[in-house]
Amino acid sequence: MNSGRKNNAEQYLRMYRQMVRIRVFEDQANQLYLSAKMPGLTHMYSGQEAVAVGICEALTNEDRITSTHRGHGHCVAKGAEFKAMFCELLGKEEGYCRGKGGSMHIADQNHGNLGANAIVGGSTGIATGAALTSKLLGKGNVTVCFFGDGATAQGLWYEVMNMAALWKLPIIYACENNGYSEYTATAEIAAGAITARAEAFGIEAHRIDGQDVLKVNELAENLVSRARKGEGPFFVELETYRFSGHHVGDINREYYRSKDEEANWRLNRDPIKNFGDWLESQSIADADELVAIGNEVKASAEAAVAYALDAKFPDSSEVDMHVYVGVDHALPYIDGSSK
Repeated sequence: MNSGRKNNAEQYLRMYRQMVRIRVFEDQANQLYLSAKMPGLTHMYSGQEAVAVGICEALTNEDRITSTHRGHGHCVAKGAEFKAMFCELLGKEEGYCRGKGGSMHIADQNHGNLGANAIVGGSTGIATGAALTSKLLGKGNVTVCFFGDGATAQGLWYEVMNMAALWKLPIIYACENNGYSEYTATAEIAAGAITARAEAFGIEAHRIDGQDVLKVNELAENLVSRARKGEGPFFVELETYRFSGHHVGDINREYYRSKDEEANWRLNRDPIKNFGDWLESQSIADADELVAIGNEVKASAEAAVAYALDAKFPDSSEVDMHVYVGVDHALPYIDGSSK
């Protein structure tokens, strides 16, 4: 093992642990759904762990991210804890949003996660606004906007990239292209190269293997550093794959993708297994150490789930807490009456 890799051993093991934490969290969330203990659906991030971890490893606590409906991975990678996350999924008071956000709107302001968003492409404006704030205040913070390939069909995405390019904002647009927009192959909904759409605005664009956490992190470190210097914005298309369905209820997927395709990605392109194999090949960790990490994370997640199941629901008096209520100007109804 060369000295550079030896010096980075602690970082590599931290990245591996974070990837395992995401996978284990999703496994537990799926079990909560299957056992009818979690309200609503959730969209699993399993298979895409190298993207969230590779990018967030390059960020500081003060840097900002925005997330998507498939947002647990980003939340974990940015520093969130299991207990508060599971409490949020179960609608409990100790959740990051006091149980009001749930799976698709989870946020963690203390770690710079401005929140997930159930609207496809909905967080692009929030992220761009955060980057503009950072520039105007001279904070030197960088914002990463995570979104899927389906968001490239949203008009807002083009509007904000135009502004980001004009104002040279410190933002990285990270497109997680997992091959499908819900149940439709990306090739059927996106004409031409996705990177070309960013390049049309004069934005430097990259396309990279999103299953290789080291490659993702190397590119992220470079772009984050340059963005701090005022060289942004940047665009990255990360080729990745979701191992599960569009959501936990999407069980029979053969009508839009084959079992052979899924098996091939799981067998040959699993970012955690491949990174673990690399760690072993570099003598950074052996198989027993990696198994121990997995067992420790699983035990931690199971304890967090048990805690969240027993935690309190928020009091009904909190129903309008932290909720914006517009001013009622007593506008007339159609019949001429007023409220």
